[in-house]
Parts: sequence; C-alpha cells; structure tokens
Amino acid sequence: MTELEKCMESLISTFHRYAEAGGDGNTLSKKELKKLLENELPSFLKAQNNPKLVDWMMKDLDLNKDDKLDFEEFLPLIVGLSLACEKCYVRTQKKGKK
Repeated sequence: MTELEKCMESLISTFHRYAEAGGDGNTLSKKELKKLLENELPSFLKAQNNPKLVDWMMKDLDLNKDDKLDFEEFLPLIVGLSLACEKCYVRTQKKGKK
C-alpha cells in the first residue's frame, strides 16, 4: 500500500475501533468521541482548554441529530484539523526558507 492508502486505512480503522466500544461499530457516541480525542488527539484537546468542547463538537458534527456520529459526520472534524495543521506546516516552511 502507498503512504496515503495506509493513512486512509488507519483513519478508518481508528474510527471503527472507538465505535466498536459502544457496540454497533459504525457510529461514535459522545463518550466514544471524547475517548478518541483524548487518546488520538490529546494535544488538540488540551490546547482548546474548553470543558464543553466535546459537547459543542458533537452538536456541530451530528447532522442528523441522532446523538451519534457516523464516519461521514466524523470526517469534517478530521478535514478541518488537517487544514489547520497544513496552514501551520506552510508557515513553518516559509520561516525556514528565510
């Protein structure tokens, strides 16, 4: 597999590993989302310093309002964080060339 294919596989398997903790394996509850963020994105979670962050994220991402996130609803979180990280990467690269 290519590097990008491995990344995609890792993202999918990580989502389902946390989704399986609650039983159905296809959706994340708020509790499962929090556990995923704590374990897989601890720096992001700590940097936000907001005890209501997971509640806010769940409300914002849960498009069909079933109190669960399927993979499609979860992806905007990953895309948004990836875009923010890429902007930091570009800034760092520009500073290094000066």
